[in-house]
Amino acid sequence: MSKTATAATAAQANQGRMVAIITMFFIFAMISFVTNMAAPFGNIWGFRYEWAGMAGNLMNFTAYLFMGIPAGNMLIKYGYKKTALIALAVGAIGLGIQLLSGNLGGGEMALYVYLLGALVCGFCVCMLNTVVSPLHNLLGGGGNKGNQLIQTGGTLNSLAGTLTPMLVGMLVGTLTKETTMAEVAPLVITGIVIFVLAFIIISFIKIQEPQANLAKVKYEHSPLSFRHCLLGVIAIFFYVGIEIGIPGEMNAWISRMSFEGAAAVAGSLAALYWLMMLIGRFLSSIISGKISTRTQMVTVSSVAIILVLTAIFLPESITFKSPEFKALNITSGEVPLKCLFLFLCGLCTSVMWGGIFNLATEGLGKYTAKASGIFMTMVVGGGIMPFIQDYIARSTGDYISSYWLIVAMLAYILFYSFTGSKNVNTDIPVDEEVPDARDL
Repeated sequence: MSKTATAATAAQANQGRMVAIITMFFIFAMISFVTNMAAPFGNIWGFRYEWAGMAGNLMNFTAYLFMGIPAGNMLIKYGYKKTALIALAVGAIGLGIQLLSGNLGGGEMALYVYLLGALVCGFCVCMLNTVVSPLHNLLGGGGNKGNQLIQTGGTLNSLAGTLTPMLVGMLVGTLTKETTMAEVAPLVITGIVIFVLAFIIISFIKIQEPQANLAKVKYEHSPLSFRHCLLGVIAIFFYVGIEIGIPGEMNAWISRMSFEGAAAVAGSLAALYWLMMLIGRFLSSIISGKISTRTQMVTVSSVAIILVLTAIFLPESITFKSPEFKALNITSGEVPLKCLFLFLCGLCTSVMWGGIFNLATEGLGKYTAKASGIFMTMVVGGGIMPFIQDYIARSTGDYISSYWLIVAMLAYILFYSFTGSKNVNTDIPVDEEVPDARDL
């Protein structure tokens, strides 16, 4: 083959790789958009039914328990593109069901329809999550470079997460028992439109499947045979509980305060948490090529523990004025300074998903896809742990006391980052038997 032909082939492969990366970045944003609707939407139902505040979030993440492993199998059988298209179609249906609940008033029937929609949306984001993380890791060639791509995609994920609670707060303003899902219909419709457009765009994009041959690979072991993967699965369970629980409970706490526009202020503070995640992921995407994942993880888990403990022990009487966003009709409110330390935790949690996934799948080779399905199953922690945290808050009548659960989970993340993530099962053969994603 001539040098010119070789160069042309390499250029085409590079172009295909870049299209795949950009497509996955776009899907990363959609995951956060759908997921972060659950907590502020739950506040609407929580005013009518106390137990329902985190119920939508629970349903959203319970879907991972049932869909995680099937989603990993879909990845192997159908590939990244088809799995993404199926997920986008399911997401549009799920949001459509939630939109329907807004037309049924605020009764129990409407609540159950909403919860069904939240469950269906959970199936969607589970499949999307199964696609983006392993593909980013593979396209980056694993290691620190793989983590760098995951963190870059996570930056867009956090941007969508920043805007979602803020927009819900703007549409709702002040929560009352008369508030229904109809008031956030514009946001739900926007989500449906985005899913449909994404489906059309991705339909026309050619994505080479770096794991297309995995269906023929023989698996002599389970990914859980690797100690660092098993402990990483537990770490993911706790991490997602931390990520959702910190802003979710803060949103519920501030929303129930007595000043005018409390829900809007709560939404803006939750948005600041996701903005901190955006900043953290952006910074991590810059430094991840030079600073190891383990070093980053030990640092952020330690700092997060310090921030949450500060928030717990700081007197509630010390307050500050929350930011005002006139363009979004969000006024300022007097809120406890504790909230400042809670939303700053976003800087720390920002790198944990990519970091844990990167550490837990390092050296797994052909077991990576199956491990991804198991990881998606454990994302159910984002529903279970915040639900437990909310129960603690309601049963004690003290929202901030529920954050001791967050401290305990962060302590496990610190243990995993420091020593639990070391691969001690180097004797298990992991031959890839699949094309290297860097050759795409």
